[in-house]
Amino acid sequence: MLFMLIVKATHSSENGGHPNAELNHAMSKYNEELVKAGVRVMAKGIHPSSNGMRFSYVKPGEEPVVTVGPFQPYQELITGFILIDVKSKEEAVEWARKMPDPMGNGEGQIELRQIIE
Repeated sequence: MLFMLIVKATHSSENGGHPNAELNHAMSKYNEELVKAGVRVMAKGIHPSSNGMRFSYVKPGEEPVVTVGPFQPYQELITGFILIDVKSKEEAVEWARKMPDPMGNGEGQIELRQIIE
């Protein structure tokens, strides 16, 4: 079963903030555990929305409306993800609970979603 651990954006991540050395170490250790367990498929960070574009399909059959970032509210955006392949939802929940606060300052939020296969 594929699950995505979605790391939600914060004011800091949207402004190009980077994790401190302690958080980098904790996240590296967590990722190593995922790899050793054979469950990590992929893990990536995402640039702030100021580097992004949105394509909105507002009228059927017409070209999309293109909006250049940054986008608001930042709390609805993502700043990274980890894709895991596990045996059950319970196992995915266990891995999500083990993830360190991805922002390191109490702002972090992770959303767990199952991938449609």
